[in-house]
Amino acid sequence: MTPTIGFATRLAVCASLLLCAAGTSLAQDSSANSRIARVTVYSGTATVERVAKVAMGARSFTFSCLPASLDAQSLQISADASVRVGEFNVLTEDRDVAPACASPLDGRIRDLEDQIAGVKAESGALGLVDSYLKGVAGGRGTGDETPGGRLQSPTPAQITAMADVLRKSGQDALARTHQLQRKQEALELALKPLVAERNRVASQRARVVSVSINLAAEREGELRLSYQVRGPGWQPTYRATLDPAKATVLLERQALVAQNSGEDWSNVQLVLSTGQPGRATQGRLPRPWTLDVAPPPQPMTMAAPAMAMAPAAPPAPVARERSMAEEAMPSFDVSTTDRGFATEFAVPQRITVPSSGQRVTLALGNHSAAATLLTRTAPAVEDVAYLVAEVATPPGVWPAGAVGLYRDGAFVGTGRLDFGAPSTAPAGSTSLSFGKDDLVTVRAEAPQDLTSAAGFTGSRTERRTRRAYSVENRHRSGITLQVLHAAPVSRNEKIEVESRYQPQPAEMAFNRTPGTVAWQQPLAAGATAQFSAEHTIRYAKELQLQERQ
Repeated sequence: MTPTIGFATRLAVCASLLLCAAGTSLAQDSSANSRIARVTVYSGTATVERVAKVAMGARSFTFSCLPASLDAQSLQISADASVRVGEFNVLTEDRDVAPACASPLDGRIRDLEDQIAGVKAESGALGLVDSYLKGVAGGRGTGDETPGGRLQSPTPAQITAMADVLRKSGQDALARTHQLQRKQEALELALKPLVAERNRVASQRARVVSVSINLAAEREGELRLSYQVRGPGWQPTYRATLDPAKATVLLERQALVAQNSGEDWSNVQLVLSTGQPGRATQGRLPRPWTLDVAPPPQPMTMAAPAMAMAPAAPPAPVARERSMAEEAMPSFDVSTTDRGFATEFAVPQRITVPSSGQRVTLALGNHSAAATLLTRTAPAVEDVAYLVAEVATPPGVWPAGAVGLYRDGAFVGTGRLDFGAPSTAPAGSTSLSFGKDDLVTVRAEAPQDLTSAAGFTGSRTERRTRRAYSVENRHRSGITLQVLHAAPVSRNEKIEVESRYQPQPAEMAFNRTPGTVAWQQPLAAGATAQFSAEHTIRYAKELQLQERQ
């Protein structure tokens, strides 16, 4: 006769063993025969430099599991003096036939799937435990059998002990089930983006490249392989902080780097370059300009019915896969100033850039520049003044990019920094607008228009237009004020335009735009300046005037 309490205790021990067994998992190690030492990133391409150790007496070496986006024409091989390099060959094959080329992304997905399977196994074991506990609580198999085959009712002490075991075992099982459910949800949430990324670049990662090199190693040495891959790129971004009291702008360089070439750049020396190795190396030549007498026109004839053309053959699968992969790659258009050289930014610390398209932000240093401050307004457009800083072009190449604007430490908005684009600033500099100047009041009077007939017989129309503006400086210090105004410009000799200004503008073609006039003058603290423009337009009465503004 076996006591009930002993059987329930053995049940709890077995359940604990099931819980421990269900938590085991498998791990798979992978190794590489080379490592990436340095990567130089350009606009849309990158040069990858791999390094491998060659043993003494080696006669060949293979760089395997290279990305399919590798450009075979860009391969460069070098080695230490103790290693002589001979011919090499390049092999492209499906990743499925190269099991050693499992990507880190595949490994992470496999590891998460194994963890989820372990959680489900443990949950299943807990389900068996829960089912048995429910059976015991229902009265099946809770008593001992007598020699006559009848069940003997448990004693009160046995009932109390069994209730404690059931309560504790059930409580532990339910709590563990809840923990496993939470863990499974977290694992599935982490797995989902990895699977989506793998499916997105599946066509790109379907193939791998191997480079086999014949060599002769007299001693142990280092073998280096350099190649270019398409797709990686970097995008410059900036942060401009204006200090109005010192009239300086602090320009901070930043860069966004992204790549999904098929291999992770782990702990590499990263160099960003403004060069463009893929651009044309020779300019276009002028085409011949010839003159001849045109032949007489030929009579028109009925066009013969076109022959039925066979449908074009579908593109080759490899070409289609390549185009899909190139579309999936991140692309950045980095504008550069053509000065006959490229600027390189060597990141001092080693960087990891995963092959998932994730953008990594890098700091590239800063430059403090003196600025010319202007308070600019265009009253006819809006009665608001803006604070503008004109900054000279710093040394080196500064590719165009987005810039975050800060004034007195506060964020005011975003703009674009482009020292090569046409700008309202003087040549060799650019202008950045740092938001509204609320301490400058701008007022525009109502326009005054008068149209009348002119000439001895009233055959001409004369139209007079007057615009007047006032600007008040409520700062405690003086400012440099710039007021912009659009004057009418005649594009036909039959239309006459006469303009008078008070005071005389500093520029009659602001920003190289005819008709845009600019007043620029200092304005003391608490002072108010007045500006006016009067335009007289004369044209023949029968003309239909076309006006665009």
